[in-house]
Amino acid sequence: MTDQDPSADLTHVEDGNAQMVDVGDKADSQRRAVASGRIDLQASTVEAIRSDGIEKGDVLATARIGAIQAVKHTWETIPMCHQIPITNVETEFDVADESVTLTVAVETIGKTGCEMEALEGVTTGLNVVWDMVKAAEKDDDGEYPATRIDDVEVIEKSVDR
Repeated sequence: MTDQDPSADLTHVEDGNAQMVDVGDKADSQRRAVASGRIDLQASTVEAIRSDGIEKGDVLATARIGAIQAVKHTWETIPMCHQIPITNVETEFDVADESVTLTVAVETIGKTGCEMEALEGVTTGLNVVWDMVKAAEKDDDGEYPATRIDDVEVIEKSVDR
């Protein structure tokens, strides 16, 4: 062990206090981040999504709206996250036999990146899928045997200066 403060290299912590990082002196640049994640489901649930057979409505359209809304409001839910101008959001679903993968690409022109926005879009979009299909996923014991959100990650990050 050392006597050095473990937060000494953290940009969001100064003297043990959390703070927002000052990006005021940074130049604006075109930034892009892409994140993805997957929700595992029963095959019957995936088929119901494909055939518009979920009682609550169009699962993917609703999840797309949720993902985009989450991207736009990330600064309200992640402490010390800057409010950034979102210039574009793209959502893409890949529906497999027993899963749905969501990829969210976010673009901004600004002083800080948009990775958190892409991650928020993915996790919220997948949470919306779960919410929309939970009645179909529940077994006779009230459990969700197949439902699992997994592999959420940033898969691309770029800055054009």
